Amino acid sequence: MYTPTNVNAECITLKFINKCCIFSSCTPCNSFISTSSMMAHQYPSSYSLLSRLIITPCFFIFLLFPLSSISSFHVIFTSAFTPTIAISKVEQDQEALTLLTWKVSLDNQTQVLLSSWFGRNSCHHWFGVACHRSGSVFDLNLQNCGLRGTLQNLNFSSLPNLLTLNLSNNSLHGTIPTNIGNISKLITILDFGSNHFTGVIPEQLGFLTSLSFLSLASNNFRGSILPFIGNLKNLTILHLYENELSGSIPQEIGLLRSLNHLKLEINNLTGPIPHSISNLRNLAILYFHTNELSGSIPQEIRLLRSLNDLQLGINNLSGPIPHSIGNLKNLTTLILHTNKLSGSIPQEIGLLRPLNYLALSFSNLTGPIPPSIGNLRNLTTLYLGANKLSGFIPQEIRLLISLNNLELANNNLTGPIPPSIGNLRNLTTLYLHTNKLSGSIPQEIGLLRSLNDLELSSNSLTGPIPPSIGNLTNLTTLYLYRNKLSGSIPQEIGLLRSLNDLGLSFNSLTGQIPHSIGKLRNLTTLYLGANKLYGSIPQEIGLLKSLNDLDLSNNNLIGPIPPSIGNLRNLTTLYLHTNKLSGFIPQEIGLLRSLNDLELSNKNLIGSIGANKLSGSIPQEIGLLRSLNDLELSLNSLTGPIPHSIGNLRNLTTLYLYTNKLSGSIPQEIGLLRSLNDLDLSFNNLNGSIPTSIGNLSSLTYLVLGHNKLNGALPLEMNNITHLEFLQLYENNFIGQLLDEICLGRALVNFTADGNHFTGPIPKSLKNCTSLFRVRLDRNQLTGDIAESFGVYPNLNYIDLSSNNFYGELSEKWGQCHKLTHLNISNNNISGAIPPQLGRATQLQRLDLSSNHLSGKIPKELGMLPLLFELLLTNNDLSGSIPLKLGKLADLQTLDLASNNLSGQIPKQIGNLLKLSSLNLSGNRFVDSIPDEIGRLLHLWCKTREIPISGIRAKT
Repeated sequence: MYTPTNVNAECITLKFINKCCIFSSCTPCNSFISTSSMMAHQYPSSYSLLSRLIITPCFFIFLLFPLSSISSFHVIFTSAFTPTIAISKVEQDQEALTLLTWKVSLDNQTQVLLSSWFGRNSCHHWFGVACHRSGSVFDLNLQNCGLRGTLQNLNFSSLPNLLTLNLSNNSLHGTIPTNIGNISKLITILDFGSNHFTGVIPEQLGFLTSLSFLSLASNNFRGSILPFIGNLKNLTILHLYENELSGSIPQEIGLLRSLNHLKLEINNLTGPIPHSISNLRNLAILYFHTNELSGSIPQEIRLLRSLNDLQLGINNLSGPIPHSIGNLKNLTTLILHTNKLSGSIPQEIGLLRPLNYLALSFSNLTGPIPPSIGNLRNLTTLYLGANKLSGFIPQEIRLLISLNNLELANNNLTGPIPPSIGNLRNLTTLYLHTNKLSGSIPQEIGLLRSLNDLELSSNSLTGPIPPSIGNLTNLTTLYLYRNKLSGSIPQEIGLLRSLNDLGLSFNSLTGQIPHSIGKLRNLTTLYLGANKLYGSIPQEIGLLKSLNDLDLSNNNLIGPIPPSIGNLRNLTTLYLHTNKLSGFIPQEIGLLRSLNDLELSNKNLIGSIGANKLSGSIPQEIGLLRSLNDLELSLNSLTGPIPHSIGNLRNLTTLYLYTNKLSGSIPQEIGLLRSLNDLDLSFNNLNGSIPTSIGNLSSLTYLVLGHNKLNGALPLEMNNITHLEFLQLYENNFIGQLLDEICLGRALVNFTADGNHFTGPIPKSLKNCTSLFRVRLDRNQLTGDIAESFGVYPNLNYIDLSSNNFYGELSEKWGQCHKLTHLNISNNNISGAIPPQLGRATQLQRLDLSSNHLSGKIPKELGMLPLLFELLLTNNDLSGSIPLKLGKLADLQTLDLASNNLSGQIPKQIGNLLKLSSLNLSGNRFVDSIPDEIGRLLHLWCKTREIPISGIRAKT
């Protein structure tokens, strides 16, 4: 935001001229100029008299000025009113023509605004134009006038006596012409701030060496700040903020020894802060924040003893905060936040006694908060959050009695919250969240009656919530979640009638939800989830008519959902899942027309403490919740059909009804839910076929219909669902073939269709589906050549093709599935040899090729599978000896080679398989005795006491 020229601090013309002369460029005279111009139009005969009445007192005041001030005043007066001899009529005409030429180049609306600009005398009541007694224009002030256009037709060289040019807060655009350097060399104020200028800053500005005020702020200038800036040695104000300037800050900036204000913030400046900055001993304001400056904060910063306001935040500055910062004894504001600083906060920070505002957050600072912080008695804001500060909160914090805002959040602070914090009676914001604070919340917290926002969440606080919390009647936000608080929620919580947000979740709170909660009529957020609350949900919850979010999940709440819940017409989120609620879902739920997310399910997380037992049917009124995005009713005992009104929920993205006792068919209206991403109807008693309308759900990524009684063929319309990532159809009675385009979108990750009656070949789209991670097609009647049906799957982790009718030979491509951990092709009609390339699938943990027609030798390469714990090759026609390298499978727990034609000796290396718990070598043609080394296999003997190893001829 561009800040207009400050009248008292930044106006260059003497205050005497400001108050008495209509020619001044300062803001106090602007309204007077406009008023005078209007009066001139309305009363032309009296206007010159009015001017004389104003100028005459100015003249007499000047004569009465003390002699001691005459010499200094004379310098400004002379420079401001040069030339003292009237300029020629030709020169006057030229100035008027220059301004009129520029006027006609501007847009029509602007020309109407400048309607007073006509004739040949620009000093005759022209809006925004002021002339000195010579008859020449010395002040052009059109700030905040809505001007639209460019400067290309403004001939600066025809305004030789201009002292002030203020075009700020308009809509001027284009570049600044290079002939800006031809403007009056006497110009002291140039303000183009808050426009839409583009391009680079012209170096010709360096010719304007009399400038004391230069503002190009809040535009779209790009490029770097050029060294010419060092020529402007009379500058006291330099504003270049809010542009797109890049490159480094030039060393020449240090030549501007008269500077009071230097504001370069909100650009793209890079590189270090120049050491020459130390020359700017008159600097009161230094803003470099919101750039990309790097390097350390220069030690020379200590020399800027006049600084009141130092803002270097939101950069890439590194290194420590220099101890010499303590020399800046006039600082009232110090902002260094959001950098890459290191080291600790220097003790010398405590020397900055006038400091009002200190922000060091988001800066990687370490170590303790220095006790010297207690010296900053004028501090109203202290932001030290999001660092790596450690140690205790110093007791000296109690001395900062002027503090309004205290933020120490997101650090590694330990120990208790000091009870002396109760001294900070002016605090409105207290952020101590996300630390490692312990102990109880001090009763003294109740003394902070001005608090609006109290956030102590994500610590290790213990004990009860103190009843004194009820004193904080101005609180709008109270966050105590993610602690170890115990005891009940105090009744006094009902006194916080200004409260908007109450977060007490993830604690160990017990007892009932207090009925006084119903007094918090301004509450928009109520989070009580993940506690140990019991009892019923109080009817008074229905009084919280401003509530947007209600989370009571993961507790031990019992009884029904109260019908008064229907009063919460602004509710967008309702989480009641993972409790012990019972009874029907109330029809009044249909009144919550703003609801986006409804979760009444049981999450069954590890350590969950409850399980809802909602019964009855899903009410038809659920269809009235047209804003609903997320509907989760899973893991209950709901019965009856899925209501047809479900089709009204056109914004639904998630529908979870799994693990209930729902019956009937999937309604056709499910196809109206075109925004649906996730649909899980598994573990119910649904029957009938999948409706063809499911093909309308083109956004679906997650479809789970497993463990129902669904039947019939898959509708061809399912081929339209091309973004599917999870498709689970397991344990139903489906028939027919798999969908041809099941992986057309190449997004399928998890495909399970086991336990059905599917027939026919593997679809081609599945063969080329390289996104696959988990596949289960076992226990069907699928057919086809196993070598031709499957490709290379770089992400595949698990595949089970067992108990089908696949034939042909195993492809060596399985060895290229380098992430495969589980391969099961048992109980098929596979023939040929086991490809040695399987040994390249080095992540394999379970390999089951049993009950096929495999022949040839067991490849020794299988001994190169270091993670293998189960190898099942039983009931094939394998021959030859057991490869010795199988003895290297150190993790092997199950080895079943039974019912083959293996021969030779049982290798003693099997005795190295110390984790082996199941060994079956029966039904082969081994010779010699069982090796003694097998006696080492303690897990094997402890479990079975015998080894089925038949077909061995005993020694004679």
